[in-house]
Amino acid sequence: MFQCPGSVKIKEPIPEIFKCPTCGAEVEIWTHEQSRKCEKCGTEVFKEHVPTCVEWCKYAKDCVGEDAYERYMTRQKEQKEQTE
Repeated sequence: MFQCPGSVKIKEPIPEIFKCPTCGAEVEIWTHEQSRKCEKCGTEVFKEHVPTCVEWCKYAKDCVGEDAYERYMTRQKEQKEQTE
């Protein structure tokens, strides 16, 4: 069965480590998340936005599931609003 390679990190998330820009602490952000608060200082740490197929593919909602699709798109909108 075909599985879109772009959906794997949303369907089966893995943790990634980022550095807090305020205090330098390591912040774990999962691949299906866009941001996470630093446990040390409370700063919201964002991943660099890299467009995924979920944003442009007409089959995305069916591919990753409606709940995951809605969560992802809501987070994208929130991140865009916070960075403007």
